[in-house]
Amino acid sequence: MMYFSRLKTYSILGACLIGLLLCIPNVMKAPASWLPWRTVHLGLDLQGGSYLLLEVDMKAVVKERLESLMDGVRQALRPGAIFYQTLEARTEQNQVFVRLRDASKTAAAVAALKPLISTDNASGTPDMQMVSGDDGTITLTLSPVALHARASGAVLQSIEIVRRRIDETGVVDPQIAQQGEGRIVVQLPGVGDPDRIKRLIGKTAHMTFRLVDESANPAGNGPPPPGVDFLQDQDRPGQRIAVRKRIDVDGADLTDARAGTDPTTGEWVVNFTFNSVGSRRFADISTANVNHRFAIVLDDKVISAPVIRSPITGGRGQISGSFNAATANDLSTLLRAGALPAPLTVIEERSVGPELGADSIKAGAISLAVGFLLVIAFMGFFYGLFGWFANLALLVNLILMLAIMSLMEATLSLPGMAGILLTLGMAVDANILINERIREEQKLGRPPLAALEHGFNRAFRTIADSNATAFLAHVALFAFGSGPVKGFAVTITLGIATSLFTSWMLTRLLVARWYVARKPKLLPV
Repeated sequence: MMYFSRLKTYSILGACLIGLLLCIPNVMKAPASWLPWRTVHLGLDLQGGSYLLLEVDMKAVVKERLESLMDGVRQALRPGAIFYQTLEARTEQNQVFVRLRDASKTAAAVAALKPLISTDNASGTPDMQMVSGDDGTITLTLSPVALHARASGAVLQSIEIVRRRIDETGVVDPQIAQQGEGRIVVQLPGVGDPDRIKRLIGKTAHMTFRLVDESANPAGNGPPPPGVDFLQDQDRPGQRIAVRKRIDVDGADLTDARAGTDPTTGEWVVNFTFNSVGSRRFADISTANVNHRFAIVLDDKVISAPVIRSPITGGRGQISGSFNAATANDLSTLLRAGALPAPLTVIEERSVGPELGADSIKAGAISLAVGFLLVIAFMGFFYGLFGWFANLALLVNLILMLAIMSLMEATLSLPGMAGILLTLGMAVDANILINERIREEQKLGRPPLAALEHGFNRAFRTIADSNATAFLAHVALFAFGSGPVKGFAVTITLGIATSLFTSWMLTRLLVARWYVARKPKLLPV
């Protein structure tokens, strides 16, 4: 057990050297841009930054589902020439109400609308209930189970889209998590002014392409004609454009969007690309409507309404308007990330100043230093030379922890620093068990080498058992916890792995090399 081959010795020392090299990026800047310079990131409580609590507008989710259902009703009744007198969404009751012109066609209408009802695969329940009356009325009511599933999906989709949008801005290691049923927590370390992030997050960014109705007059105060919307012109405040309600091409078919400049005018524009479905649809619409205006609508505002001069068949287009570099990049970011399923509202906002973060770092560093010095003093006083071997292993343990966290580009927060401090005590426990075992074996009259062999061998079983249970407990913390709890669990689990290596491999190597060099008749424990 106390024999170390050259390969084993060099492997242990090599691991320690690699750990030291991986820690260097945390104390100096990269000498070259091509080097993989990975560092530990500081969390919101250490670096400062912004905290946002967002709420998903569930009413908008229901409204969008009801509007989609109304469109489905129109499409289903049209082939059978079944005309309706009233078609309206009743948001409060979560239902769509239909009144037919001819009550005798109620049965035919019910048969035509039945395909709109789908069944949830998990629960086996229909997503809506249809009730018809003898007076030609039909009511489609969304089931609570279907609405809950749709709301949960909207929150998860919103989290993913928010993450994409924030990643595009270059914010390092944002923390995004669900809170409750309809809220999202966003932590942005290092972001002192979150206004731009809030603008990016808050926009639904639902882009559609629709034809302009040139026969309608949006200048008057009257309501728009059937099938037409009067939407605000983004470039000309106070003016409206008559846009057909029918969506000719959906922004969901976009595959890419990049900010750039127009080579002829030098103005900032956004160049976009469609997938195969969008390209085919865009080509058909532009071919059939040459010399007509085609509006690009973003969140119910017309951002551009150019005239189609020739068919656009390449699946590529360009959005122009009063853009500068920042607004063009923001719009391209929104389009690349995708549209939110519902608007997000900022209901709480907090900013953590860098001064508070600096105080936290100082307090954490002081606690780590004091704890480390106390442990070193304790081990040196009670176990002599072997205690100093344990202290050296403890220092290497901290270096290896920092190295692995740097390699993972982990985020260090105050709970994480507490986890590092707790790891010091856990690492010392292993060395105390080893030294006490060696001391007992020596008291039993065993020679030095046998005392070392038995001491390390018998202590290892206890060390392995105790660390295994602690490791499993903190893995569970990481799996089921969130935010600061996860940071605490990460540092503890890393500390358990590195302390096993340093206490069992490095300390044993130091003791073995010392024994070979000195061959003492009595161990200084």
